[in-house]
Amino acid sequence: MPKTFQRTDRISAQLRRDLGELVHAAVRDHGLPSVSVSDVEVTRDLAHAKVFVTALDAARAPEALAALKELARELRFELGRRVRMRSVPELHFHYDDSVDRGERIEQLLRDTQ
Repeated sequence: MPKTFQRTDRISAQLRRDLGELVHAAVRDHGLPSVSVSDVEVTRDLAHAKVFVTALDAARAPEALAALKELARELRFELGRRVRMRSVPELHFHYDDSVDRGERIEQLLRDTQ
């Protein structure tokens, strides 16, 4: 039985790809700490998108997140030029700490051996 995908899932995947490229360019152009887009969740009405980012250096994550929040309007505008949608969702950036938690668990497992 084939798996069916919701429209929001397909749009989330497309936004994740395009935002990944845009955020990478913003990091390079504005001298931000290195971050990458890990996931995008879009609301059902496609008005808002939660963009989850991970940072290479977790200590500089708040700085990168603040800069991305300032660049949100510019990124949304560029996204609108790339994606053929009636309206582009408003972008809300959040830090994805799942990688940090995974590393911490891995370290704890190594220490107990």
